[in-house]
Amino acid sequence: MPTADSPARIRDAERFGREILPAVSRTFALSVQLLRGELGRSVLCAYLLCRIADTIEDDGQATPEDKARLLGEFVRCLDDASIADAFPARASGIQGDAAHVQLLRRTDLVCVLFRSLPPGSQERVAHWVREMARGMAEFALRHPGGLRIQTVEEYREYCYYVAGTVGCMLTELWREDGQVPPARYAALWARCTSFGEALQTVNILKDIATDAERENAVYVPERTLQAHGGSQASLLDPSRLEENRAAVGEFIALAWTDLDQAFEYLLLLPRRALSIRAFCVLPLLYAYATLRELTRTDAMLRPGGTVKISRGEVKSLMVAGLATLGSNTLLRRLVASVRERPFAPLAGWAG
Repeated sequence: MPTADSPARIRDAERFGREILPAVSRTFALSVQLLRGELGRSVLCAYLLCRIADTIEDDGQATPEDKARLLGEFVRCLDDASIADAFPARASGIQGDAAHVQLLRRTDLVCVLFRSLPPGSQERVAHWVREMARGMAEFALRHPGGLRIQTVEEYREYCYYVAGTVGCMLTELWREDGQVPPARYAALWARCTSFGEALQTVNILKDIATDAERENAVYVPERTLQAHGGSQASLLDPSRLEENRAAVGEFIALAWTDLDQAFEYLLLLPRRALSIRAFCVLPLLYAYATLRELTRTDAMLRPGGTVKISRGEVKSLMVAGLATLGSNTLLRRLVASVRERPFAPLAGWAG
């Protein structure tokens, strides 16, 4: 039986989660804070659990066997408070970003928050976190020398486990909260994996060099690179820049298609579900802006390189995105503008 946590410990758990969120989240920190009540608590907890799994997966020093073992122990934390309490010590060897490691070392506290969620939300979060962790463990064992995706099909499989599952989980949480009627839920479900996978692909594209250098992971498939005369071994080789840029161009095209599907997911959300729309719109707008810049640069293929949009554009998109939540027409105009040029409020997008 689950342990009955005291109200004080539950409050401590939620306080910890909200305090550490900005340090471990790039895209979703503000979005999570826009959700209120039990839905906000559920999404906060779900995000932190997924980030813990991701921290284990990203450790470039841990062996595949250790990653698989720890991921297996991690999902058992969701069923057994004693395992959750012991897990930080069991995972003490995991290395990585300081804030991410700090979160992992308080897995016990995140699980306190998890156990305080409504039963239906607990069930759906646990289901999808298990699915994500299972896939991460499988890929770690499949590529013992470091993640090296070989085909587009394998890339799609990987993205499903690490991001498509998130889209599924969120969609089920929208339903649990009662803001999405059954007919609309079916339409959302048909596109929910695209919502997560599109954001994942954009993040992968902008961090190609970072992932290869720091995490020993290459996501651009070997066969795609070879088809253009490049290879994963020469991914950051200046002499192969033209060939590798052509291969990455195929994935930029794939990302545009996925992102447009993710945008349709947003438009299908009921207009009255403003907080859920707010949660979804900001990461999508930032992804569109980042993908626009990816089409114009090769920085992500140079050692130490990455691609970012300006802070000014981030702020402008936040204001414009939240201001247009209730109108699909204005959202379409906003996205059309962002696709073409860096967004400025006076650019005439609403004209």
